[in-house]
Amino acid sequence: MKTRFFNTAGPIQPDLHYFLPPLERFDQDELFGLIDARKYFVLHAPRQTGKTSCLLALRDELNRRGEYACVYANIETAQSARENVTEAMRAILGEIASRARETLGDTFPKENFIRISEQNPAHLALNSLLTEWAEHSTKPLVLLLDEVDALIGDTLISLLRQLRSGYDRRPSHFPSSVILCGVRDVRDYRIHSSATKEVITGGSAFNIKSKSLRLGNFTPEEIHRLYELHAEATGQMFEPDVFPLVWELTAGQPWLVNALAYEACFEMKEYRDRTKPITTEVIQQAKERLILRRDTHLDQLADKLSEPRVRRVIEPILAGEGDPEKMPADELQYVRDLGLITETRPVAIANRIYQEVIPRELTWSTQQYLVQDTAWYINADGRLNLSQLLAAFQQFFREHSEHWVERFEYKEAGPQLLLQAFLQRIVNGGGRIEREYGLGRKRTDLFLLWSYPGGVQRAVIELKILRQQPDETLARGLEQTWGYADRCGADEAHLVLFDIRSARSWEEKIYHRTGTYQGQTIEVWGM
Repeated sequence: MKTRFFNTAGPIQPDLHYFLPPLERFDQDELFGLIDARKYFVLHAPRQTGKTSCLLALRDELNRRGEYACVYANIETAQSARENVTEAMRAILGEIASRARETLGDTFPKENFIRISEQNPAHLALNSLLTEWAEHSTKPLVLLLDEVDALIGDTLISLLRQLRSGYDRRPSHFPSSVILCGVRDVRDYRIHSSATKEVITGGSAFNIKSKSLRLGNFTPEEIHRLYELHAEATGQMFEPDVFPLVWELTAGQPWLVNALAYEACFEMKEYRDRTKPITTEVIQQAKERLILRRDTHLDQLADKLSEPRVRRVIEPILAGEGDPEKMPADELQYVRDLGLITETRPVAIANRIYQEVIPRELTWSTQQYLVQDTAWYINADGRLNLSQLLAAFQQFFREHSEHWVERFEYKEAGPQLLLQAFLQRIVNGGGRIEREYGLGRKRTDLFLLWSYPGGVQRAVIELKILRQQPDETLARGLEQTWGYADRCGADEAHLVLFDIRSARSWEEKIYHRTGTYQGQTIEVWGM
């Protein structure tokens, strides 16, 4: 029997991959009800969440039931044609024709799409093919179009309007139901000219859309079921604490869930021995390996950070500043559609792994250039000397902050990012940093864990921007730092205040004091 594994690339293949039945991730009464009602609708979700696997499963189920002739087509091949509508439509028609032959054994589209392309203007070719095909088919057609939002400009407009123009002739002369699939909802298709960057039109180009379905993440129960498939097949057990940890790290994001398990069970050589259980420490190691390796999924996520619409949402979250009520709703929704932030309030980074990936990616080059050595900050007992480290950063920030922060694309969060880069450079030698931040929290919380011969050192570092009312900011900061330290069970606590008030000298900004709250000693660092 072939060994199966956790899938981290492309749609699932049942003979190769551990998987959960894709259609169970939907309200199937709603899904099939929309199709039976001859609706045109949208399925969207972030990349690598299982959209294609779900579409393929839906295609197979509809064809199994026998009421429809269903074809799936991935039309991203037309992306390379950009706004050459003639070439793009020929590619789309060719893909549909090829899939119809493979899936249904229906050669009508394959035998006729070239003729139709030559006889009709590009802006009518798709409509004509679908019309002739629907009239030829003995069953109502259902068309599943994947990667629609890979298209741009006139090509995307042409596709949407050709589908819209045949809508009133369904099902005898046009597909009975059409599903458009992509990362974004159709309302957010920013249809613009690649030459002028001018926005041409918006979602109104497809105003026949009846509904938008969003494919969600795995639930905690689904994570457990998926991992148990491996345990049942190999005998390798996951310790009980693994499941809540994976949920905490991923919030159920499917690629992350699969990638952690694949890394732990297949990439880490020691744990290819199926007699060795997967522990929380193994999962933490797997997480760190994924981040350091910058796998494709994480690299694609990082690439989105340079988009202005993304930066305008993520930057205030990293800084802990801003008011979600004042943020443009369309930009918040766009970043949600990308899977970067939570679906629910308060607005925050979507999961713990992304919380680590985003600041580390934004400061990657900075970390490479920082001249720091972990050994400089290690005590004789192996513990990290955080007071010495923060004092060193304090001097570094005084001398170099203007130069380094100016290099950041996310300048508003520059001070926090620079400290995180400094810390990350050090803790890469034997520890990790967990981060918490969110829109309107007015702070960034760092939880540092450092392994040493006597155990694990736990420390919290809270970062706040000091704009005005220093006494009030300090008092609130001490309370918040104590609360975070108490929740984390930290051995030590530090509060860092970045003073951005104008006309303040460095002599006034730089200080180190000791404060207390509820009997907890908290070191306060002014910068």
